[in-house]
Amino acid sequence: MENQYRTWLGEKQGRLAVSAFAEKGWTSYYAETLNEAKTLLFETILPTGVSVGLGGSETLAAMDILPVLRNGQYKLYDRYNCADHFEMCRDSLMADYFLSGANALTMGGEMVNIDCSGSRVAAMAYGPRRVIVVAGVNKLVNSLEEAIARVHAVAPMNCRRNNHKTPCAETGVCTDCNIPKRMCNQLLITYNAQKFSGKYTLLLINETLGF
Repeated sequence: MENQYRTWLGEKQGRLAVSAFAEKGWTSYYAETLNEAKTLLFETILPTGVSVGLGGSETLAAMDILPVLRNGQYKLYDRYNCADHFEMCRDSLMADYFLSGANALTMGGEMVNIDCSGSRVAAMAYGPRRVIVVAGVNKLVNSLEEAIARVHAVAPMNCRRNNHKTPCAETGVCTDCNIPKRMCNQLLITYNAQKFSGKYTLLLINETLGF
C-alpha cells in the first residue's frame, strides 16, 4: 500500500535534489513513477539511432529497458548478451550514450559510485559523450560521508546478487575485506558537471529502486 507521507517527502526531497544537480551542470528530470521515467527516457532524453552502453543496474532492470534498446533503433553494447564481457565493457567506453544507476546521490548535487572492475565508473567519468543516470529517491543522502557509508551498507546485497564470495555476502556486514573477490575497489565521486555542458543527465524517480 502506498504511503502518502513517504510519497510526499520523496517529491519534496526529489525536486530539491534535481535543482541542486541542475545548479552543478546536470540536465535534471524528476519523475513521479517508474513508468513516467521510462517514457521520459525514450521520448525526451535518449534519441534513436545512437550507440548505447550500459552499467549494471537494478534500477534499469526494474525499468525493463532492454527490450526497447534491443529493438533495432539503437546500437547496443549489450553487456548481458556477449561472448566477452570485458571487451564489451571496453567497447562501451566509446558509446554515444552510457546508461547507469547510481549508488548514492547527495542533496547538494554530488554522485558517489563504487565498482568492482571499474568499467561503470570509468564510463561515467570519461569516454561516452553523454551519461544518463537513473535513480530512485532512496539513493538521496545529505552528505558525501553519508553517501560513502550508504554504498558500504548496501554492498552485501550487491555481492550476493553477483555471487561474489565475500564475507559480507554471508554476514550482511561490510568488513573492508582484502580478498580477490572483493567488489568495492573503485570509488568515483562526481562533484560537478559544469566542465562538459550537456554531458550528464539525471532522471530521479519518486520510488524506492535498486539497492
